[in-house]
Amino acid sequence: MPKTTKKGKAKQSELPDTIKRSDAKAQRTFAKAHDAAVQEYGEGQRAHRVAYGALKHTHEKVGDHWEPKDKGAKGPSDEQSKGGRDTSRPSAGGVDANASKQHLYDLAKEMDIPGRSQMSKNELVKALRKANDRATAKARS
Repeated sequence: MPKTTKKGKAKQSELPDTIKRSDAKAQRTFAKAHDAAVQEYGEGQRAHRVAYGALKHTHEKVGDHWEPKDKGAKGPSDEQSKGGRDTSRPSAGGVDANASKQHLYDLAKEMDIPGRSQMSKNELVKALRKANDRATAKARS
């Protein structure tokens, strides 16, 4: 089912909840990428993966929603969202694993993740992913 209207706006009723809680650009990006993927691959999981992959190029997941990446930080957020033939690489779940350690630390501070000052960059990515998953689960209940 199309995620955009004839005018190109995202259909709120068709979007995943984390996208609904995000800005209009995130909603349009996801919806347009999803619709294009449906044309190419048909409805299903692959279309959703393509749409999330497109979204990860411009946004990062923070808590229970998606926020625009800083200017200059656009591009794939992890090895999985780079795409290509080998798509079995691990995903960072919307966390921008290519961001600087300082940026990841600042997000961890914003989300009040304990022990963040002693964490490596990879540990920060994992902790942020877990915190995002918890925030999303909390928002659903």
